[in-house]
Amino acid sequence: MPAKLIKGDKVAAHLYEEMAAELKDIYEDTGLMPGLAVIIVGEDPASLSYVTNIEKRSKQLGFDVVVHRLTVDVSEGDLLQLIDELNYNDDVHGIMVQLPLPEHINPHVVQETVDPEKDVDGAHPINMGKLFSDEKGYIPSTVHSVMQMIEFTRQPLYGKKAVLIGRSNIVGKPLSLLMLRRNASLTICHSYTEDLPEICREADVLIAATGKPGFVKEDWVKPGAIVIDVGVSQVDGKLVGDVDFAAVKNTAGWISPVPGGVGPITITMLKWSTLEAFKKSIAAG
Repeated sequence: MPAKLIKGDKVAAHLYEEMAAELKDIYEDTGLMPGLAVIIVGEDPASLSYVTNIEKRSKQLGFDVVVHRLTVDVSEGDLLQLIDELNYNDDVHGIMVQLPLPEHINPHVVQETVDPEKDVDGAHPINMGKLFSDEKGYIPSTVHSVMQMIEFTRQPLYGKKAVLIGRSNIVGKPLSLLMLRRNASLTICHSYTEDLPEICREADVLIAATGKPGFVKEDWVKPGAIVIDVGVSQVDGKLVGDVDFAAVKNTAGWISPVPGGVGPITITMLKWSTLEAFKKSIAAG
């Protein structure tokens, strides 16, 4: 029997309804709505598409969204000055800087400049540290999305064998911490891992985040496993994931497609974090 699909739009739909109801109540009480500032530098097609979707979907919820579109030759100093202005703008509750940035701009410096209380994409070292320390903070949107997808299957992680392929700061490392919070027995694999197919075959939950198209083969997957594909690559003008979807869907119990898997939820989780920042701002007066 083919695997059940974990479709991003279905996962995002119930979260959207929750946020819409909560925002309605807050607006009736305060007359206020969340403010989200998005910064994009240059004209990378994938980044432009993603930011356009953020703007569109956030406005559908009533967010006050402002996209700051900067030219590719903007100086690092000017970018940091803009972030500083947004940090002190009380109407802005969340700030997201779209990556990648041009080579002349240090992404670490940029991420550290964003106010941790407005860092709704969970990139600031303080929020990463809170994740490591098991404290409440903002979680990277992609990572948060993967956890929502696993929850959608209604299969508990407690004690299950999970294998994560990838150890990036954006996905692999923070995701590993969230998996451990859920008491999964976790193995992290990377380019130096030996016997990778064998390790993957033991996984009840297999997550691929390598950026290598079609990397995970059918015979790597345990029958009935949950397979989450985080990778996105372009091959012959089409978006494909890290998993050989056509083959693996015949073995897995659950599988996320690319496109249409993690992507739609990522924007929803960015809005979720912005709503949390907004509520904290209201509570602080």
